[in-house]
Amino acid sequence: MEFDGKIALVTGGASGIGKATVLAFARQGATVICADVNAAAGEALKKEGAGANLKVDFAAMDLGNSASIRAAAADVLKRYPRIDILVNGAGWGDAQPYLQNTPEFIDRAIAINLAGPAHLTQALLPAMIAVNGGKIVNIASDAGRVGSAGETVYAGAKGGLIAFSKSLAREVARYSINVNCVCPGPTDTPMLATRSDKLREAFLKAIPFRRFAKPEEIADAVLFFASPQAAYITGQVMSISGGLTFAG
Repeated sequence: MEFDGKIALVTGGASGIGKATVLAFARQGATVICADVNAAAGEALKKEGAGANLKVDFAAMDLGNSASIRAAAADVLKRYPRIDILVNGAGWGDAQPYLQNTPEFIDRAIAINLAGPAHLTQALLPAMIAVNGGKIVNIASDAGRVGSAGETVYAGAKGGLIAFSKSLAREVARYSINVNCVCPGPTDTPMLATRSDKLREAFLKAIPFRRFAKPEEIADAVLFFASPQAAYITGQVMSISGGLTFAG
C-alpha cells in the first residue's frame, strides 16, 4: 500500500479531522501514533484500530504544555526508530468577540494552534534529518488565510502556522523534508458542533457546495502531501473549503 513501512504521528488524532487522518494512514499501511490530550478517546481509537487489524498506537500529549510535548516526543522516539510523517493536526478555539477574549484564552489558543506544533516539530525534526527525509503536514485553517470575525486570535495563530510551514520548508529542503499546509474551511467536526445554529447556517449559505466538508476529505489532502506523488511539492498551502474562500 501507499504508506507500507511508514511511521506517522498525528496530533489531535482522537477525534474529528485528526481521527479521520489516523485511520486513513493506517488503512494505507502506515503505523500511526495518535497523539492527543484525551487519553480515553486515544485508547479507544487504538482499540478500534486493533479490531480492524490496523497499526494504531496512542501517545498522551497536551499541545498546550511544552513540557508535555517534549516528554511525549522523547518517549515516542524511544519506542520507534523514527517518524516519517508528522501531522500537526490539533486545533482549539471558540467563536467570541476579540475584546471578550481573556488572557488565558489568548494564551491557550496560541499555545495549541502555533506554539505546540513549533515545539513538537523541533523535537522530532532531528530524527528526520538523520535519515535525510520526511514529510510534515500542518493543518491550519482558512481562518488563517482570509480572517474570521469572532476568531481573531485563533485566525492569528493559524496564520502563524501557515508562515511557520513556509519558512520551515525553506530551512529543511536541503534534507529532503517536505513541509506543506492544509487549510480546511468549515468541517463537520466536534469543534463545529459547538458553534451556534445561526453561525453554522451562515456558513452553509456562504459555501458554494452548500455543505460542510467531511473530515475524511481533509484527510485525503493530508495523505496527498505525505505521499510520493507530492515529493516535489513543499511550502504550499491547500485550501479545502468547498469554494468558500478563493483569495489568498
